[in-house]
Amino acid sequence: MILQINSSFAFQLQQPTDCLLQFEAAPLSDQRVISANTRVSDPLQFVRVPAQDEVGERIWVRADGDVEVTYEAKVEVTRDAPDMHEFRLLKPHEMPGHAVEYVFDSRYCQADRMQNFVADRFGTYTGGDKIVAMHDWIAQNITYEPGASGPATTALDTFGDRRGICRDFAHVMIALARASAIPARYTSCYAPGVSPQDFHAVAELFVEHDGDGGKWRIVDPTGMADPAETVKIGIGRDAADVSFMTTFGFAQFQSNSVDVREAA
Repeated sequence: MILQINSSFAFQLQQPTDCLLQFEAAPLSDQRVISANTRVSDPLQFVRVPAQDEVGERIWVRADGDVEVTYEAKVEVTRDAPDMHEFRLLKPHEMPGHAVEYVFDSRYCQADRMQNFVADRFGTYTGGDKIVAMHDWIAQNITYEPGASGPATTALDTFGDRRGICRDFAHVMIALARASAIPARYTSCYAPGVSPQDFHAVAELFVEHDGDGGKWRIVDPTGMADPAETVKIGIGRDAADVSFMTTFGFAQFQSNSVDVREAA
């Protein structure tokens, strides 16, 4: 599928400030960036650097005053989307080194605090059935509610409050998976099924399917992102690693707009 992406956001800085941005589609083996155009208004500096695990790029921008960022891209997604029931969970000694990092706790995903719940609720499940059970539990027990959480909300907070947004759904899925020694990472993305349209977040789990030795597979308990129609932006241990905008100084966020649809 070929998707057309149009996104923009604006913010105001009171003095020259360094900002780290990540909002562009990442060139990957299962998604091809056909065309792209990025504009940042009047930057004092603009430097690209590789992002986490070299999935996509981050942009260092130093700017002052009003800043507007616009991005248009056309991306072809060729990713398969196998049934989650068919996934095989890797044993710890089978995991490649790059996946091991993603079984540890992180700032927003306190997996060690979830181990008793995971053992009690999902301990009888095996293979992909365990992932499906975790996915379904989140979908059935946590309400999607814009404004119900903030930048400091953790997976434990969402687990207790039973409400949140895509960021929080992904954090809970990651924490449950890691509590079962399943490598799980946070992925920012664009997807046409997101409502209301915005930057989206999903979990990715490192699992095996059909003897492929293991690869990262999208799991979205909000149900809004079809893996075969999702454009990845970047990845990290949790939202702290892959925010679309991080400022190293005071910034007044003003607006953002995202539109993702199948290309004509």
